[in-house]
Amino acid sequence: MKNNNPYNSGLEQNKANFRPLTPIEFIQRAAEVYPHHPAVIYGDITRNWEQTYRRCLKLADALSRRGIGVGDTVSALLPNMPELLELHFAVPMIGAVLNAQNTRMDADTIAFMLDHSDCNVLFCDREFSDLASNALNSCAKPPLVIDVDDPTFNGGRPLGELSYQQLLLEGDENYVWQAPADEWQAITLNYTSGTTGNPKGVVYHHRGAYLNATSNIIGQNLPPQAVYLWTLPMFHCNGWCYPWAVTAVAGTHVCLRHLRADQVYQAINRYGVTHFCAAPVVLNMLLNAPEEQKTYFDHPVTVTTGGAAPPASIIEGMEKIGIQVVHAYGLTESYGPSVFCAFQSEWKDLKLEQKAEKMARQGVKAPALSALMVADPISLQPVPMDGISMGEVFIQSNTLMKGYLKNTQATTEAFQDGWFHTGDLAVRHPDGYIEIKDRAKDVIISGGENISTIEIEDLLYRHPDIFEAAVIAKPDEHWGEVPCAVVTLKGPEQGADPKIVTEQQIINFCRDRIAHFKCPKQVIFAPLPKTSTGKVRKNQLRALLQKG
Repeated sequence: MKNNNPYNSGLEQNKANFRPLTPIEFIQRAAEVYPHHPAVIYGDITRNWEQTYRRCLKLADALSRRGIGVGDTVSALLPNMPELLELHFAVPMIGAVLNAQNTRMDADTIAFMLDHSDCNVLFCDREFSDLASNALNSCAKPPLVIDVDDPTFNGGRPLGELSYQQLLLEGDENYVWQAPADEWQAITLNYTSGTTGNPKGVVYHHRGAYLNATSNIIGQNLPPQAVYLWTLPMFHCNGWCYPWAVTAVAGTHVCLRHLRADQVYQAINRYGVTHFCAAPVVLNMLLNAPEEQKTYFDHPVTVTTGGAAPPASIIEGMEKIGIQVVHAYGLTESYGPSVFCAFQSEWKDLKLEQKAEKMARQGVKAPALSALMVADPISLQPVPMDGISMGEVFIQSNTLMKGYLKNTQATTEAFQDGWFHTGDLAVRHPDGYIEIKDRAKDVIISGGENISTIEIEDLLYRHPDIFEAAVIAKPDEHWGEVPCAVVTLKGPEQGADPKIVTEQQIINFCRDRIAHFKCPKQVIFAPLPKTSTGKVRKNQLRALLQKG
């Protein structure tokens, strides 16, 4: 090995050859290259990239004049609307940290997050004025409140000193922003929607946001000037980094205030939407909409789904109406998508059901992910790639959080042994694709056999009369645990006639299709409680089971 490496001598970083990575550059380029291309569509509002960029500059300058800067927290309690998109660029322009609040949380949780993040400014839509007011009344140090008025919404009340529009008037559109001195500087803060205890604050950095946005472009095949429909909440992992990804390709952001099946179908047709993201529960809603609302698309439309494993039947259904599905896997801690089910050309010749089974797997590394491993959680030895051996999913990447805000212990535990511990159990198939089988806490161990709740749920979704299904463990004196299914049947709202379906019929349906030890031993008919991001609250289902 050479003592004096000639490739290091006199070849140092300087201002010309090194700039910290930041997604703010995406909007600057979009405005310079495609100034007149539509950037945002929202109801009767359409703005191009030059107009949108100027608004971001004015907002950044106005916040700076009010003393907001590096390390300060700017929160937002907003639906998917242009102002929330603008905050994704204006706030990091001044070195501050954006905390997009989950609008489905309760007042106590919102108050906790405002206090925990030392929030300086809160942007609030009038629809959430009562919620915000209750939260602010519980805050130790209430932030400055800015009201965001939406012409499409009537109601609510102002809470703040001034409106968003008034704040813009305080700013200069010639404001000159600077890239962060350190690309690892915090850019956003997202809170996990845990089912117990206070949520943890997940800190993203500029470098990770830049890289995951570009990774999404490749993973979802976002073309130049894609038309993207906002069905996924922008508050969820910063919209899986799509505020930055869509802007990087100078696409058009089509915003929807409320998520309704008829509006999604209408927007895709009216604006020529090419891409959107949605949890499986949303895809299920679209598939079960009344027939008069549905549209069968003849132009290319791609949806990226994740957050929970989509049943293969849902993928089949989406393909039948002309929407291509890209399955992604990730966590709040990984900026959203970190694994994509990359489509292989030989799959196109498979029967639809077989193809859907391939596509229902979580997949392989996203372009920006450094390392993906399914391994024994104790020894960290990778499991065989046989599609059977189960282990925990571990990842390493520049697209992982800095850590949990003010929670050193949880951060240390998450990154133990140099890997991020996801807590998800999976197998790895011979082709390298991983398939999530369960959360470690949800797997059912019956008579020494591990049973995947996801496998049973996938089968239940194929029952023609079941709208939603979840499987939990039921204590059993002989086997230790056995599967219990909680199902919601289709009704008029899903375009179905009410039917009488019995517990035994559903059990028999499963026994005809999978090993008997995996079949539910009990079926409960009830609505499924969900988190704010659409995941089923299995802890509440377990409580329901205990009550009998």
